[in-house]
Amino acid sequence: MSDAAPAPEPDTAEPVVSSDGTSGARRRRAIGVAAFAVAFTVWTVTVGVPTDPILALIWLWLLTIAWNNDKRWTYHLRFLRDWFPVLIFLVIYSYSRGWAYTSTTVPHVYEMLAVDHALFGVTPTVWLQQHLYNPHHIYPWDVAVSFVYFSHFVTAYVVAAVLWLRNRSAWSAFMRRWMLLTFAGLATYILYPAAPPWWASKYGLIEPVARISARGWNALGLHGAGNMLNHAQLGANPVAAMPSLHFAFSFCVALFFATRVRRRWIPLLMLYPLAMAFTLSYAAEHHVADMIAGALYTVAAFVAVTVAERAWSRYRAHRLARQIEQHTPDNAPVAPKVAR
Repeated sequence: MSDAAPAPEPDTAEPVVSSDGTSGARRRRAIGVAAFAVAFTVWTVTVGVPTDPILALIWLWLLTIAWNNDKRWTYHLRFLRDWFPVLIFLVIYSYSRGWAYTSTTVPHVYEMLAVDHALFGVTPTVWLQQHLYNPHHIYPWDVAVSFVYFSHFVTAYVVAAVLWLRNRSAWSAFMRRWMLLTFAGLATYILYPAAPPWWASKYGLIEPVARISARGWNALGLHGAGNMLNHAQLGANPVAAMPSLHFAFSFCVALFFATRVRRRWIPLLMLYPLAMAFTLSYAAEHHVADMIAGALYTVAAFVAVTVAERAWSRYRAHRLARQIEQHTPDNAPVAPKVAR
């Protein structure tokens, strides 16, 4: 995903323009997006939330088709071309559970509990559920928690899809950081399996807590969405707590745009990772220590990619300068110096 490869390309495929020009193109886009919204809603209600990364990628492709439905089919095939490495990466990530977790795996948990106690004097998940959770009643914040938790499965992909549509160079920059972050998290899961709060509660290591990230869907009558999310959780890696990629992805999105917007918008961007932090702790999905690690991993990924990008830019500039020097005749006129 070099800067050169995904640079904006001229669209040689002529769009299908209606007789009334721009207004017709806007109408086609509105109809396409509306049709996509209806299809996605029906799928979510009847089948469930598309938490599988590959399925989410398919829905993103359909969204780009709906948004640019005036383009020829060759334009839409570019999505498959550009996103194919991402698809392969997601397939590998989906199968990582078998590498990180077996019946003999003994996950770490005491270290994260010790960090949380050192910071707060209590286990945050236990404290939050004791004050906010009622197993017999669903509060508005329970619904909000379900939406925030679900956003983990779509936000980074939607952001990437929008960047792909509008700015391929920014898309490449985002994907490099996101993929390095995901790879680092995956490697850590294999080398350092760690258990979340709900696992610690299950085996009596902390006070009883409930895993409640999907219960908010029931209040909206979206039982299928909650069931599919629960099924996805059962098939996920149960010892993938450290670092928290749920928090890391939200922080990755906020941090990426923090350098591209005016300063007054940065606090608003940071509301998303803060909401995710509350969600993960309250729903017993992650320790605070996991989220701190996720933030550190995100910053490290951004720094590493930025350093690599700058080194690559210097290398390309140096190589170009050498090529120009090699092809310049010895007797070529030299531009005179001009006094300033």
